[in-house]
Parts: sequence; structure tokens; C-alpha cells
Amino acid sequence: MKYFTSATIFKNSWDQVTSAFWQKYPGPYSKHVLSEDVVARHVGADSKLYSIRLLTKTNRMPKWGSFIFGNYSRFVSIVEESIVDPKARTLTTYTRNIGYTNFMVLEEKCVFKPSQDNHSWTELHRSIWVNSSLYGVSRALMAFGVERYKANMAKSNKALQHIIDKLYMPETVQDTLPQEMSKLRNQATAKAQDMAAQARGVVQ
Repeated sequence: MKYFTSATIFKNSWDQVTSAFWQKYPGPYSKHVLSEDVVARHVGADSKLYSIRLLTKTNRMPKWGSFIFGNYSRFVSIVEESIVDPKARTLTTYTRNIGYTNFMVLEEKCVFKPSQDNHSWTELHRSIWVNSSLYGVSRALMAFGVERYKANMAKSNKALQHIIDKLYMPETVQDTLPQEMSKLRNQATAKAQDMAAQARGVVQ
């Protein structure tokens, strides 16, 4: 198993960051996310908000992986469980892939909370665990998983900051909505149709 952790500071309040978190998709930095569905959501007796979302993302594999595994789906399903604690002012998410678990499992924990250095800012602490038990290539797969996560982490930060700026500092963003959103929705629809066509081909 490989482990990686990182910390990011957003110079925005916790309220702003967590509000933007729920509006991240679709966006110019998250085109790899094809669909987002809320599976369950409720407020517990402890006044915390519990949510489960199912995300479908593109699933790029390195050339050596394609050579080893041959044909594989270009899409993977991700389950995200989250807890919002308004009293403690924390948003905690737990994410893991539920597709291709026989190849590799990537589990992520994210905690958003007010920065200790500046309570007007927000800290994001990420931790990931990557594991693979595939004989002969497990080390390569785990290393690939960590490196791809690091590369995608920057895009994820940009995606969130982009939405924050649109919501709270629109003058800093050249807003191309609704044209931009319409284009992204059309792209997501086309990809979803392609995915459905591939699934029908497998069933046949």
C-alpha cells in the first residue's frame, strides 16, 4: 500500500468553500467528471448533514496498462460519502473507486476546516491510500495511482477555486456562462451516450 498526504489553503471562508464544493460539477477543470448523482442525504440527530454521491469519471490508463489489460472501459464509478458538521465547521469526505477494484483501490479522505493561522481562510487536508494485489504489477499500479492523483489534485483545486470566484468574486472571472455550462453539459451527454453504447455492445 502507498500513502500520500497534502494540505492546501484557500483564501476564502469555510462557508464559501463548502458552498462551492457542492457546485463543482460541471466546470472547465472537471471535464473528466461525466455524471453526478446524489444517492442519499439526510440530517442526523447530531445535526450533521450526511450525503452519498455517485460520480462517473473518465478512466485513463497508461500505455503499458493498456498493453497488459487489453480492452477496458474508459469510465469508472466513484462513491463519495461526506459529513458536514456546522458546529465544528468541518466538511469531511471519504471517496473510493467501486470499479476496477481487482486492479487498484484508491481511497481518499478530505477535511475542510477553518485555517488555524487565519480563520477567514480554509484548510483542506487530503490523505489517500492506494492498494493493488494484482500479481506482478501491483507496485507499478500503486505508483501510477499516486502520481495520477498528484496531477489531478492541482486540477481539483483549480476547479473549486473557479467556482468560489464565480460565486463570490465574479469580477475576477471572465464569466462565459451559460455558453460554457451548455457546452460542458453537451459534452457530458455525448460521453454518457458513448458509455451506454459501449455497455450495450458488451451485453450483446
